[in-house]
Amino acid sequence: MATEQEYQALYDRVAGLREQLAKQLGTDLIANPQLADALVRQVDDLLAGVVAADAAKPVPPDRGLAALIGVGPEAAQELGQTRIPTGVVPYDESVTSERMIAVGDLYYIYQHERLGVFRVVRKLQELFRAGTVRLSGGPGAYGLYQFDRRDVLRYTRRDRAAAYARVLGYGAAAVPRGSRRNVEFHRQYSHFVNQVALFWRDKRISDVIRERSYDPSFGSIAVVRRAGLDLRNNLKFASFGHLNVLRVEVMQVLDEAFRVLESDDIRRLFGADNAWDVVEEVLIRYFHERLVTSPRQRMAVAGREVLRWLAQPHLLQTSRVQFEMLLLEIAEYAEEWLTSAEALGAAERRSGARVLPFQGRAPLRPMAESGRGATRGVI
Repeated sequence: MATEQEYQALYDRVAGLREQLAKQLGTDLIANPQLADALVRQVDDLLAGVVAADAAKPVPPDRGLAALIGVGPEAAQELGQTRIPTGVVPYDESVTSERMIAVGDLYYIYQHERLGVFRVVRKLQELFRAGTVRLSGGPGAYGLYQFDRRDVLRYTRRDRAAAYARVLGYGAAAVPRGSRRNVEFHRQYSHFVNQVALFWRDKRISDVIRERSYDPSFGSIAVVRRAGLDLRNNLKFASFGHLNVLRVEVMQVLDEAFRVLESDDIRRLFGADNAWDVVEEVLIRYFHERLVTSPRQRMAVAGREVLRWLAQPHLLQTSRVQFEMLLLEIAEYAEEWLTSAEALGAAERRSGARVLPFQGRAPLRPMAESGRGATRGVI
């Protein structure tokens, strides 16, 4: 194992190597930012290899304590001769892609639930059973009958609402006993989408005002990566349980519902061209709702694509060029989700301000003036 003296010398040599490279290649690094990225990555890989090799060495039975406190024949004469570990195992940033994709599908289902697709089908079932609409033996009528008969075998509306609350933090339904509502999801999700949109907005501006704008040297991938990792870690534990099975079943239900709404006899009943026209006509005629079909459906599609992207190991990519290429996959989806969410009042577009104004430290007041339980020294 490395001693404290070797540990200090290693990082001093690495710092000297970086400084020497920057001094010798200064002009080339300005002309070719990708070279700097490659050099930094190579030095980091060398350092990581040394640290990994040191961690693989056998550990003394006393973990180096005897040498540190000066006991026994191996007692250190100075601090530099004592053993120092390089650190613990890094936090595991990986996540099972199947669970993250399941969260994306649940988000897709939730937005369609909010749209009222299942309420529309239930209303049609009610009208069909009452005989108040001109439906009898067509494919839509038979589909409504089968949809109703299969309902007893499926997860209930209460089960779906509990899943939305537990995984996404949406709705007012109670979560199952022993679990908690994921109230952090929407804030972290909108923050990540904002950072992705802001990153590519900056790139587009640089395309106009900066020479060699396609060089991968504009914008901070660290901010985007951190926001994405925070969101993914939030969903890491919220995605356990019956979520995977539930989303498969409800996706089947959603598909069956649209097949019913797309049938000829139901479309003729409302003079509709497609299933979405039927949904909107029922919502207007029987629920008297303001239609938000288009923005919410696009939120469903774009939101699911963003969550599917998070399911892959793209966030752990350290190369700037490769990270930007992979992030481009969801650039337009992020803008689309953000625009639709703004239209519904579900999110706000963050400004481009990078630095917050310094407010200064508030003067401390005596406890008698600040009141009982007041916090002192708040900025």
